[in-house]
This record gives sequence, structure tokens and C-alpha cells, in this order.
Amino acid sequence: MPTWDPTTYLQFADQRGRPFVDLLARVGADQPQQVVDLGCGPGQLTATLGDRWPTAQVTGVDASPAMIDQAARHRTSRLDFVLADLRDWRPAAPVDVLLSNATLQWVPEHRALLPRLVEVVAPGGWLAFQVPGNFAEPSHRLLHELAADARFAAATAAVERPASAEPADYLDDLTALGCTVEVWETTYLHVLTGPDPVFRWISGTGARSVLQALADDRRAEFEAAYKIVLREAYPPRPYGTVLPYRRIFAVAQRPSTGSPQPTA
Repeated sequence: MPTWDPTTYLQFADQRGRPFVDLLARVGADQPQQVVDLGCGPGQLTATLGDRWPTAQVTGVDASPAMIDQAARHRTSRLDFVLADLRDWRPAAPVDVLLSNATLQWVPEHRALLPRLVEVVAPGGWLAFQVPGNFAEPSHRLLHELAADARFAAATAAVERPASAEPADYLDDLTALGCTVEVWETTYLHVLTGPDPVFRWISGTGARSVLQALADDRRAEFEAAYKIVLREAYPPRPYGTVLPYRRIFAVAQRPSTGSPQPTA
């Protein structure tokens, strides 16, 4: 897992926040008491959950100390933040709404976690997550092609790549656990401005593990080469640079009675 820089990540806070809002819109919880955001990042989106559900106790969970330090600025009597790896995290009591926004793709074999995530949701409660589905796009393809170059391959060979499944896979997984499920995908056309905007976007997320694997001199060389190919793949237009970004959404409601069934 890469280390995270909240300042870099928040450069595109509005664009990164829109999928969270779209995911939340499909969660039908009325008056949940316990709401958890797995992978809460810098916490500004988690803080909005208290506005959506004024009687809920909201908890943000993240494995990054830097992100939790940033998120702690939003703490209130009903909003807390916890430093924990979501693979190890367990709630003290069943959760009425369990959210995860653009986080599960960083967990290898994250589909295997879904039975446990459903299990910690209270009967009648909700599990909702969103993951990027753009790993075949030029931004990522060019990143990994360059990382495999002889100049960089020794340092980057062991870097784990984020990945997601297809929408139908999540639909199969969650319905097999007895949930009522809605799955969809959306491709956002983000209009970015400023110098090398696609590089600045991906350097805050998908490229961080590759960049951090490189020594300082090699990183500067890599960044210069990567910016060139990104400019070619995403040429500026009169109104800005367009970054198509596919997102995959899943919202599952656990049955009011009974336990999730193991997958075959």
C-alpha cells in the first residue's frame, strides 16, 4: 500500500467527491444509528454523513496515519476517526450503513472480503461501495508500460497494482450472500485545468505506489517521461483536459433476518 498525501489527494476534491455523493444517493437507510466509512481518507466526505443522518454515530476508518491526522480536524461528538486496516477492522456492534469509497481496489483479492463485510452489517442494513473501473485506460496502461522500462523495472517489479472486478462479478457475489443488490457503472468526463492535470490527478492516487518505489533521481526521470506520454494521450482542449473516469458502484441491503450465505 502506498503512503498518502492529503494535500495532493485534495487537489481534485470536487471531482473525487462526486462518486461518493452518487453512491450515497442509492442507500435507502432511514435513521441508522451506526454508520462507518471504510477508507475515509481526509474525512471531508465522511463529515457529510452526519448531515445526511443527524442521529447517527459516524466512524471513519483509514490505514493512513496522514489521512487520519487530516480527518481528525472534522471530529465532533458524533463523528470519530480510527486508524486501522480494513482487512483487520471489526466493529464493536453491527453497523447499519457500511460505506467504502474508492478503497477496495487497493486490497488484493478484495472480493473475498465481501462475506465478512456483509456479516458485520446489521439485519436490514446497507453495504455500499464504489471502485474505479478504469485500469485499462491510457493513464494506467502507460504507467505500467513505463514502470516496466529497464530504467525503472528493478524498483517497480514488486509493486502491487490496484484492481477491480466487473459490475456483474459484484452483483453475483452480493446476491449469493442473500442481499438485495443494485450495481451500476458511470464514466465521468472530468474537465481538469492547470499544468499536467492528469499527472497531478493520478500522482495522488493510482501512481503513488510506483512513484514511491523509485529513488529520488529515478522518480524525477520517471515523472518527466510519464508527463510527456500523458500529454499525448490526454491533449488539452480549449476548455481544459478531459479525463474519462469509469466508476463501478454496488449497493446491497442485507435481509432483515438471517445471515449471509457463504459463496460456493
